[in-house]
Amino acid sequence: MFGLVVVMGIGRFAFTPILPLMQRDLGMSNTVAGWLAGLNYLGYLGGAVLCSCAPQLLRSRLLTGGSLLLSLATTLFMGFTISIFWWGLMRLVGGFASAVIFIVISAEVGEALTRRGYGHWVGALYGGVGLGIALSGVLVPQLDKVGGWSSSWIGMGLLATLLAVIGIALGRKRSLVQPITISATTHAVSFKSVRLLAVAYFFEGLGYIVTATFVVAIISVTPGLEAFAPYSWVAVGLAAVPSTILWPYLARRIGNRQALLAAYVLQAAGILVSVWADSIAEVIFAAITFGGTFLGIVAMTLAEGSQRMRGEGGRAAAFLTASFGVGQVLGPVLAGILADLQQGFTLPLVLAAACVALGGIFIAVDRQYQATA
Repeated sequence: MFGLVVVMGIGRFAFTPILPLMQRDLGMSNTVAGWLAGLNYLGYLGGAVLCSCAPQLLRSRLLTGGSLLLSLATTLFMGFTISIFWWGLMRLVGGFASAVIFIVISAEVGEALTRRGYGHWVGALYGGVGLGIALSGVLVPQLDKVGGWSSSWIGMGLLATLLAVIGIALGRKRSLVQPITISATTHAVSFKSVRLLAVAYFFEGLGYIVTATFVVAIISVTPGLEAFAPYSWVAVGLAAVPSTILWPYLARRIGNRQALLAAYVLQAAGILVSVWADSIAEVIFAAITFGGTFLGIVAMTLAEGSQRMRGEGGRAAAFLTASFGVGQVLGPVLAGILADLQQGFTLPLVLAAACVALGGIFIAVDRQYQATA
């Protein structure tokens, strides 16, 4: 959980509450913001593809340790330059690092819990992402008072470093995690069992990432809601933490397909509400429905993929994460360009909701759930 706070909650998603500060202080356009986010997710996709094609790398301490250091460095040093080139490079490298650590943690911890009969607690692991999101939402406004956008990046980088040290110190006291079992075979047939699941996950990545990238920036320019903008990100994070336990619990009660479909529908509805949200109540609803579903979808999808490809948890996580990553690369780039062309986020948000709804359709028609629900 500490690892996911560091590389995901902060390393990936601190960009969201800091973005409106960069736009305020530096005049950054939505198009540039979209490209920076897209580069981060391109790096994330690259890391996922690498782990999928060469899963033996998941056992490399050099790769995992180096990825952790890269995630910390690329967060910290975002605050030391105003070069779009260096920002883009750091977001690209940081995305790669976050994917590697995310997949390693998902596979190792998931398999360790499953071996001990606690597989149903795997979803709780992803609560670390929500904790990191909530932390950034609380701290960025305070860091902004110190020195604007720059001090926000530096402060979050220092916090991530501290949390990484604590996490490593705690982890070294325990011997719960064993090396990931890597099969030498390709299991090409196994990927057919997760094909529609991966397509649905692609559309989820394409749709959810628009809100995940721009929600604070959107609220910050909504009349009467400017001061509430960073705290909407806190609401997203706090809603995300319990969702990683509640959704898998619901999946065990009503079936994986039904639970995933409900999460997709609820998220699409929340994104639609955010299109016209002009009150705190509507913003809170949009934030909670978003935060309360996107990590739940991640947890349930990865658990479903691991269940369908038994003994290949690392490969399943990498393949699904790569599908998700393609959508994440496209989403913010297209949304940023459309927002500048349309002078607002109405169209990007409507399209985002439509993508999530389309993902739900693929969940509904996937017959593989009959054997696993």
